[in-house]
Amino acid sequence: MADKEGKKAVKEEKKSKRSKEDKDPKSKPDSKSKDGKKEKAAKDPDNKKADKTSKSALPSSKSSKDSTRPTSAKTSKPDKANGSSQSTAKRPEPKPRQPPPPVQQKTENYLGDIDLPSSEDEEEYETSARANDEEEREFKPQVATYREQKKLADKQRKLQEKAHRIKEESLRDDDNVFDVAFENQGGEAVEHTVSATDIKVHSLSVRAKGKLLLENTQLSVTAGRRYGLVGPNGKGKSTLLRLIARRQIPVPEGLDVLLVEQEVVGDERSALQAVVAADVELMELREEEEQLNKQLQDTSLQDKPKGFDADEASERLNEVYERMQEINAASADARASKILHGLGFTKVMQARQTNLFSGGWRMRISLARALYIQPTVLLLDEPTNHLDLRAVLWLEEYLTRWKKTLIVVSHDRDFLNTVTTDIIHLHDLKLHFYRGNFAQFEEMYEQKRREVNKAAEKYEKQIKAAKKTGSKAAQDKVNKNTKQVQQRKARAAPSYADDTNATSDAPKRWSDYTVQFEFPEPTELPPPLIQLNDVSFQYPGRDDFGLKDLNIGVDMGSRVAIVGPNGAGKTTLMNLLSGDIAPSTGDFRKSHKLRIGRYAQHFVDALSFDENPIEYLMHRFPEAGLKPEQMRAQLGRFGLSGHHHLQPICKLSGGQKARVVFTSIALTNPHILLLDEPTNHLDMQSIDALSDAIEQFEGGVIIISHDSQLLSQVCDDEERSEVWVVDNGEIERYDGYFEDYKAELVKEIHDELGDDE
Repeated sequence: MADKEGKKAVKEEKKSKRSKEDKDPKSKPDSKSKDGKKEKAAKDPDNKKADKTSKSALPSSKSSKDSTRPTSAKTSKPDKANGSSQSTAKRPEPKPRQPPPPVQQKTENYLGDIDLPSSEDEEEYETSARANDEEEREFKPQVATYREQKKLADKQRKLQEKAHRIKEESLRDDDNVFDVAFENQGGEAVEHTVSATDIKVHSLSVRAKGKLLLENTQLSVTAGRRYGLVGPNGKGKSTLLRLIARRQIPVPEGLDVLLVEQEVVGDERSALQAVVAADVELMELREEEEQLNKQLQDTSLQDKPKGFDADEASERLNEVYERMQEINAASADARASKILHGLGFTKVMQARQTNLFSGGWRMRISLARALYIQPTVLLLDEPTNHLDLRAVLWLEEYLTRWKKTLIVVSHDRDFLNTVTTDIIHLHDLKLHFYRGNFAQFEEMYEQKRREVNKAAEKYEKQIKAAKKTGSKAAQDKVNKNTKQVQQRKARAAPSYADDTNATSDAPKRWSDYTVQFEFPEPTELPPPLIQLNDVSFQYPGRDDFGLKDLNIGVDMGSRVAIVGPNGAGKTTLMNLLSGDIAPSTGDFRKSHKLRIGRYAQHFVDALSFDENPIEYLMHRFPEAGLKPEQMRAQLGRFGLSGHHHLQPICKLSGGQKARVVFTSIALTNPHILLLDEPTNHLDMQSIDALSDAIEQFEGGVIIISHDSQLLSQVCDDEERSEVWVVDNGEIERYDGYFEDYKAELVKEIHDELGDDE
């Protein structure tokens, strides 16, 4: 009993000591407690053995405690970070002591006031904590890697979605982005427009996404006249056509307006059927005729509607026939076929399903549909872009016979000179009207520009002199006299310049848009640069198409215009000359030092949409060694304004992308230029600049274009110019000059359309 009681006393004493040490780990037993122990041991000799046992156990407990403390600190920290620590959830962290030792502060401060488990539990706790720590160390990198991969994938996906969204938004037209204001917009005086045939809008202002396109200008379109809408790219010409077509600008109700801007949807209908189907009334009459005939010929009553009257049906059928005769329904297919033929469709192509045509050919079908139904107001936006030279000349001749109202946007000078009777010039946020074709407009514009700039210069000198006097009255007098002069000029304006935007404001200099293209001078190479001897080419599986017996060569001074119908093989010939495709048979030779500058429409479409022009050119031409500011200077030479240099390519217009391609051509320092429809998307000033750059270029030039004026200028040198006619898989050198070839086509087309006069 005494032994048991002694052991019990020793345990209680140990427990009290442990609790004291837990509360104050630095505390040590003082001399009094030691003496007390000796006295107790002397009084109770039976407990000596237990006391020794207790003393031997205490150091073990301390060492176990000391060894577990740092381990607990290590294992608790990750648990605290991950929110999975049980000890930190139950035991609040005490206030740190001041000043703590660097190492002990972390351990003791963290474990202060914590009731640690017994030594046996400590070993189990330490083992489980170490296992958890090892599991976390093994698992943590896997979790981080997965998250990083997921974040990276999400980032890439978002960037792709953003680039796609930007591209779609740049290509999509949203009616809500246009803010249109005009006089009597509330509808107070629109009753007179019901029976009107002219389009007249006063005080017209247009904004697109906040950008001002037109400001307080007038729009006046007279019925039966053919207008050419001209001005630099990006100033609002296409927007104006869309607003008229959507009637966001007031249009008389009696006028049917049609804008040709989208290709026809491809389906199982033939090209001819798609054109005829554009006449909705004819389609309804034909359907009703078929139904009435079926009902009258059917003797049974099952398929006839309730209350069917044969006499009424016969009378209605006669009315249908009369109306079909009025709209000349019998010749509908023939008229549609003639239009398609003029736009380059053979009889076989006219019978082909529309879903088998490319986008360019389906655009021609849309144009054919518009010409076939003859709307009261026809709006055409760059109609020549998808046409070959002969089709352009045919369209010119066809539109000169157009009896209704026409507004056309085009960059083709010859086309505008042939077709238009009036010019609408979009300049300085105003619409200026001129009588005559484009050539006459240029003469009048140049004269007017000189007059305006001269008046502005005179006004600037007068107002400067008045300011020097310091007299406000002198400045007011100059302004008053200037306004009076402007008003007199407006009243005395000549009849050929129907300018409804004449103003009495102080004169301002006209800020004319100019651009200059420049190709570097090439190094001299001995001829021939490219030679094709008995070359033939055929695409695999295409027995119906190919080029054969080609014997042609190109030198530094060559000037070649490639002409022929679309689909005849002009672009295929360009691919052979550039080496993009290899001939099936024959000998193809090219100088090993030859550098070729190639322009093609798919090059514009293949530009990197995620990069801006500077990044694109820096990545593509690192060997040029140009700094970003030097690359910007290169883009500036081809008319791309500075604020577009850092815009994503997907937000650039077609003309702006074309300038990036021309810049990349110049950076290759080419010996030969191969240009396939280079004028698409370029405005008139840029085409003039390109024509001048080609004329000054010392290397060879081979060009495919529907712009007859550009071809005339390229082939101006009769000694070194050639015309290659591509048709039926063969290339024939035309015996004559380009102007002779064009005159033959015009005569042929005139004879073809002569019966319609």
